[in-house]
Amino acid sequence: MSDRLDRIYTRSGDKGTTGLANGKRIPKSHPRIETLGDVDELNSLIGLLIAELDPPHPLTALLSRLQNDLFDLGGELAIADPGYTVITLDKVTLLEKHLDELNTALPPLKEFILPGGSKAAATAHLARSVCRRAERRMVSLGGLEQETINPMGVSYLNRLSDLLFVVARTLAREQGGQEIHWQPSPQETL
Repeated sequence: MSDRLDRIYTRSGDKGTTGLANGKRIPKSHPRIETLGDVDELNSLIGLLIAELDPPHPLTALLSRLQNDLFDLGGELAIADPGYTVITLDKVTLLEKHLDELNTALPPLKEFILPGGSKAAATAHLARSVCRRAERRMVSLGGLEQETINPMGVSYLNRLSDLLFVVARTLAREQGGQEIHWQPSPQETL
């Protein structure tokens, strides 16, 4: 493999624009770049989650695969060509398979769960919430005139946020045996 970057800084973004993989320059505040940033942040949080797990952990391979998928999704967004797709129905279906497998080992949900339970579980919850933001941004991007997205990317992020919720539940039980249940605030009288 040849060197991809011989220099980290280019100075080409100093005026508030950035280059897409297709060569087009757009403002760094463009919704496409906002979406890319959320996908990148999500990928970083999954990396943090992996670092929280004691190796060899059974979830590490799955989480590493998710990081690669998110990098692919970022590539789709950076190329900005409706003919270029990497995230497919097969990837969404595979997420559903993992979701079903992990969820089978958990008790049914009877109450709302608050983020926490262990540091790893809280990190998975944070990744889940960032995933939801990335999904919302991608939907917004797809709704803009002259902007195209791969609809499977939206489906992927939707399933991924569900999977991260189940991962958080799994880790909370594994690393402390407790999930934190929401307790409604009592009604106060004046």
